[in-house]
Amino acid sequence: MTDIELEFAGRVARIIINRPDRHNALDVAMIDSFHEALDRVAATADARVLQIRARGTSFCAGADINWMRRMAEYDAASNIADAKRLAGLFEKIAFLPLPTIVMVNGPAYGGGIGIVAACDFALAAPNADFVLSEVKLGLIPAVISPHIIRAIGAHAAKRLFLSGAKFGAAEAERLGLLSGLFPADELDGAVEGLTKQLLENAPEAMAAAKELVQFVASKPLGRDVIDGTAERIAKRRASAEGKEGLTAFLEKRTPAWRKE
Repeated sequence: MTDIELEFAGRVARIIINRPDRHNALDVAMIDSFHEALDRVAATADARVLQIRARGTSFCAGADINWMRRMAEYDAASNIADAKRLAGLFEKIAFLPLPTIVMVNGPAYGGGIGIVAACDFALAAPNADFVLSEVKLGLIPAVISPHIIRAIGAHAAKRLFLSGAKFGAAEAERLGLLSGLFPADELDGAVEGLTKQLLENAPEAMAAAKELVQFVASKPLGRDVIDGTAERIAKRRASAEGKEGLTAFLEKRTPAWRKE
């Protein structure tokens, strides 16, 4: 049994966090396995959607306490390398060129919230709750902060970072961290329903749409953004996928990517 499982079901990839006895808390070995699983998904041409799930009653309790004890004894260089390994995990999720759906089946703390924030869609059960309690330990939620701030905004993130207070699924949805709440017995069906919807879309266009958001969100409105967006739509219009989509629409037929 491995702490990170990867399975493929047709065009759907599933990464399953499988350490329920430790509330799916992250340690170095899990992070490395998570990296490897994401690399395999990115390299699998048939994969169109990634689901991230967790076994047990918790989604992810953040950093494993034993790993945190060891980190306290690291020298500066080892601490930076360790932090960059974790930061790279969230970056890899965020920049994966296919849509990502995370199924939050229970509590998500610290780094667990980082996984949720880095995904494109986050569906949760009402019993999911969230804590960014790093300040209670004399720490800060540094490497997950870019993803959380992008998900909920700087002001809301600051309040949560400073207070270290627990907040529930309804508040997480209101803030924009979650994209939907569903009863626990309907959560799996909601994830599969969203997956089916995404599989109807053009895969290259979805990858380009994700890159478009990253490009526009990272720059002030100006000539670079205006020209860059014009170049992107021109490229999509000229692409084989773009031509197929428009032709299929005009001919009132199903586009080729839905037949695969």
